Amino acid sequence: MSDLFDISGKTALVTGGSRGIGLMIAEGLLRAGARVIVSSRKSADIEAAAEQLSALGDCHAIAADISTPEGAQALADATRERFPKLDILVNNAGAVWGEPLESFSPLGWQKILATNVEGIFYLTVALLGELRAAANVDEPARVINIGSIDGLRTPSVPNYSYSASKAAVHMLTRHLAHDLAAEHITVNAIAPGPFESKMMAWALDDPDLRSAVEREVPLGRIGRGDDVAGLTIFLASRAGAYMTGTVIPLDGGITGCSSPGAVAEQGIPQA
Repeated sequence: MSDLFDISGKTALVTGGSRGIGLMIAEGLLRAGARVIVSSRKSADIEAAAEQLSALGDCHAIAADISTPEGAQALADATRERFPKLDILVNNAGAVWGEPLESFSPLGWQKILATNVEGIFYLTVALLGELRAAANVDEPARVINIGSIDGLRTPSVPNYSYSASKAAVHMLTRHLAHDLAAEHITVNAIAPGPFESKMMAWALDDPDLRSAVEREVPLGRIGRGDDVAGLTIFLASRAGAYMTGTVIPLDGGITGCSSPGAVAEQGIPQA
């Protein structure tokens, strides 16, 4: 059974890998024996993350901004210099924006859609050659997009562009999966619920709001690193080789078996 989940020796790129869910995924992949490139916009942050992660295995850092086609291409080029074949692409980099409905900024649409949707599209296309080089019928190359439960349900906070972008990520996942299946490249999405991250800090750092969030989760807790790492490893291993075009909620049961809660509608950070 250990062979079923074995990803040792595989190559992976994790965007947004300096913190939060991206860092959790990178750590899990390294612990499972993969070679990993982590990327994010801020050079100091990603270098620090890679230094920390290097204690677990072969880890490289590349600073890049995937919110423009040029930035996505630059990251693809730098990845290509290190890995001529890419087994696993984890499109995790994302941003969030929250403002009241009638004052919601145009920048809050432009920045969020450019990072959360266009970045995934341009980077995946730019790395198709490396994914194709790693792919075969028995062991496909894997693209794993990080969506959100806010793209599956109506959020209780005014993050209009974020929720719309994550719904778009889910449909883009299905569309890419359809087009790339014949080339033995699978494309799936994970839709996380509440995890410890900078995006969720506005709620989880407040004891009252944290308790309210936890009460909305049927399993009664915030997501942990091994939760998202485990699902990523499943999708990246032989165990997940026959899945493509799926969007998997990873939310403690929020979307599957609970009714809307009452988390206070407060402003969330713009990033």
